[in-house]
Amino acid sequence: MNLDGLNDFSIEVPSWAYGNSGTRFKVFTTKGVPRNPYEKISDAAEVNRLTGLAPRVSLHIPWDLVDDWSDLRRHAEENGVTIGAVNSNLFQEDDYRLGSLCNPDPAVRRKAVDHHLQCLDVMRQTGSTDIKVWLPDGLNYPGQDSLRGRQERLAESLRAIYDALDPDQRMLLEYKLFEPAFYSMDIPDWGTSLLHCLALGEQATVVLDTGHHAPSTNIEFIVMQLLRQNRLGAFDFNSRFYADDDLIVGSADPFQLFRIMSEIVAAGAHRPESKVNFMLDQCHNIEEKIPGQIRSVLNVEQALAKALLIDQEALAVAQRDGDVLGANAILMDAYETDVRTALADRREERGLPRDPVAAFLASGYAQKAATDRAGGTQASWGA
Repeated sequence: MNLDGLNDFSIEVPSWAYGNSGTRFKVFTTKGVPRNPYEKISDAAEVNRLTGLAPRVSLHIPWDLVDDWSDLRRHAEENGVTIGAVNSNLFQEDDYRLGSLCNPDPAVRRKAVDHHLQCLDVMRQTGSTDIKVWLPDGLNYPGQDSLRGRQERLAESLRAIYDALDPDQRMLLEYKLFEPAFYSMDIPDWGTSLLHCLALGEQATVVLDTGHHAPSTNIEFIVMQLLRQNRLGAFDFNSRFYADDDLIVGSADPFQLFRIMSEIVAAGAHRPESKVNFMLDQCHNIEEKIPGQIRSVLNVEQALAKALLIDQEALAVAQRDGDVLGANAILMDAYETDVRTALADRREERGLPRDPVAAFLASGYAQKAATDRAGGTQASWGA
């Protein structure tokens, strides 16, 4: 079983996954939850130590603000990880009630742009090269504002941010079908995101969040199209049953995750030179945070391993010959192959635990964190 394609593959984990989370009804607390970005990074480093798959940590501004960014960078590097994408926040200010980058008030738009310039400064100090923009702007009612006018304002605001990028920096532009607005989001789909990226330039790419689509959307088709245009900048991997649930990736539909990774492998986009950043965007509401992240990165690794087993030459012949069932069987043979033992053997060969979740539970890390982190204010959704 040749799994060499996994050698340089890695996944970025989000700092906010290690804080307390919940629903709009309740945020649940857990003993040992980090109280600051340093402790979040320590927990992320534990995931990387046990899996060898997660060497980068995404930050969220202002949730992860610190006084000394060089010191936070030092802390990350001493723990064997680096700072990944920096995420902006446009959804927790009263000024953004009617939108941020699309707001009718130019002063509010300027404030939103300035926030992104702050994020770019954080990137320069931490070594990050990606700024991720998720836009919560939209409308709840027809006629509330001009749909066309909001797109014009958005284009102007994004241009101001894009023009401030350094040559080695990228803008990752996310989209979402609905929520918090319900009549129309200002970036509701991959096409809208792509149009803005194409207008901005080559340093603007699309972020595909696997939870941000209508039911039954063929996500692997979107992956293929964005790869064709060389505009798939990053994934936000999670899983959803009904809407944007931010659950452990692969928990709702592991076959969908396999199909996505099959398109990735077919285009060679799992390799670092593709510059596609594989990231998690999850909130662990009722499950333990670190085991949840471990499960997530292992699920992505397993889906990629199965995708690497597809006999691409045989598949191409079957497709060329119009062998419908034969082509499907080749894909299904790879999906139905149990790769768990091979991946455990591979981890053992690299000095990693065969079962990272069991190793974490036996390590005493959670118990020590609960003791050491007693007191203070735990990080939570929104902080």
